Amino acid sequence: MLDDIKKTLWAAADKLRANMDAAEYKHLVLGLIFLKYISDTFAARRAELAKRFADPQDEYFLDGADATEIAAELEERDYYKEANVFWVPEAARWEALRAAAKQPDIGKRIDDALALIEAENPKLKGILDKRYARAQLPDGKLGELTDLVSTIGFGDDANQARDVLGQVYEYFLGQFASAEGKKGGQFYTPASIVKTLVAVLAPHHGKVYDPCCGSGGMFVQSEKFIEAHGGKLGDVSIYGQESNPTTWRLAAMNLAIRGIDFNLGREPGDTFTKNQHPDLRADFILANPPFNISDWWHGSLDGDPRWVYGTPPQGNANYAWLQHMLYQLKANGRAGIVLANGSMSSSQNSEGEIRKAMVEADVVEVMVALPGQLFFNTQIPACLWFLTKEKAQRKGEVLFIDARKLGSMISRVQAELNDEVIERIGNTVAAWRGDKDTGAYEDIPGYCRSVKLEEIAQHGHVLTPGRYVGAEEIEDDDEAFADKMQKLTEKLGEQMAKGAELDQLIRQKLKGLGYEF
Repeated sequence: MLDDIKKTLWAAADKLRANMDAAEYKHLVLGLIFLKYISDTFAARRAELAKRFADPQDEYFLDGADATEIAAELEERDYYKEANVFWVPEAARWEALRAAAKQPDIGKRIDDALALIEAENPKLKGILDKRYARAQLPDGKLGELTDLVSTIGFGDDANQARDVLGQVYEYFLGQFASAEGKKGGQFYTPASIVKTLVAVLAPHHGKVYDPCCGSGGMFVQSEKFIEAHGGKLGDVSIYGQESNPTTWRLAAMNLAIRGIDFNLGREPGDTFTKNQHPDLRADFILANPPFNISDWWHGSLDGDPRWVYGTPPQGNANYAWLQHMLYQLKANGRAGIVLANGSMSSSQNSEGEIRKAMVEADVVEVMVALPGQLFFNTQIPACLWFLTKEKAQRKGEVLFIDARKLGSMISRVQAELNDEVIERIGNTVAAWRGDKDTGAYEDIPGYCRSVKLEEIAQHGHVLTPGRYVGAEEIEDDDEAFADKMQKLTEKLGEQMAKGAELDQLIRQKLKGLGYEF
């Protein structure tokens, strides 16, 4: 039923978009869903309190209180704060907005409501995006969107409302990423990749960190994993950072909708030059940094203490990300990072030397090659790196998993790893580590193999799983097939043109010597 609701809501919301850019429209829709969630959970808590105040068996029973006294007690903020519910001033409550949905000034009313909520809840300061009064939607469309969002939220059960709204929010994030294509993928990691990281890392306690957190998907999946394994919301502390201000807000709303406590830093900022958590040492790190970014370097990073294994090249941040993650890990912590395949074999500039130093220091635990077409924004093939500062088991070995052929197509252009494959990868790693109740690990030709560091050294410290598990080699040059064919075709054209010139020149020379043909 919920899947039908999500699809129906998306179809209706997308229809209202008219000619508006998906990237702009996303913030209007997700902001309204968030506002509806805050108002719904506040209303549910208020209804619960009213019931408890009137129940002689309840510790909150107000003996002899009249309606005026009960109404005043319902406005006491501590009741809401103790239940991790945001305080919503009367003028900002959803019913007031829904009643005014057809008014021409509905945009300003929504902005005012968001400003009131921010003022009353310091945790949300600077997070709510007040852009409704200037939204470029045709007349009446914002009111229709408000009416549509009014249909989300089912019953008075705050937990159920939280779950439904959380799922709708997450579904819309994915749909917007698809609608925006390349642009949208910058802030959204497909769920199957996040689930794979979570399945291998099993982040069940302590501090979880993502230094390029996008819209917060890593944290959401971590919480789902914890709850699925009998843990409680709050068993982990969430730390994140994001440089894009609007995406930073999306992440904060995504986490707040689920009642997840979080610290995304004082402000959006570049992780390398404005690290918001320099003293953090995390139990688990999950990250999908942007692939191969070339404009990341700043002079202040020269001699940075994070570059334990060597200074990363200024033209590619891949090895800066890997070393940043290691630096922020606890001694027994674990990190899972999505990177372009080229990171496993590149020897450009200092990358080969840094990789060699990391392998020899035994901080690389598991390498996973992924299928193509998993991402919205790039056809570059990707892999997963799993790092740890101190291996508890399997010292001097690296587990290689080749999952390139395990993807399932979910659309003409999009693949995913299904739950069965994700579980298989998670179980393979758990068995390799010797975790309880996982059975004995064994190498499977073409899929997985445990390899000693000496053998990796013989291969020049290249970490491509296909080289070790026995699968066929593929090019790992970070270039989509269409782009590569275009370049090769252009190059061939240039060479053929040059060949024609040389042919003509030879004919002229021979003619000058009296040998015409």
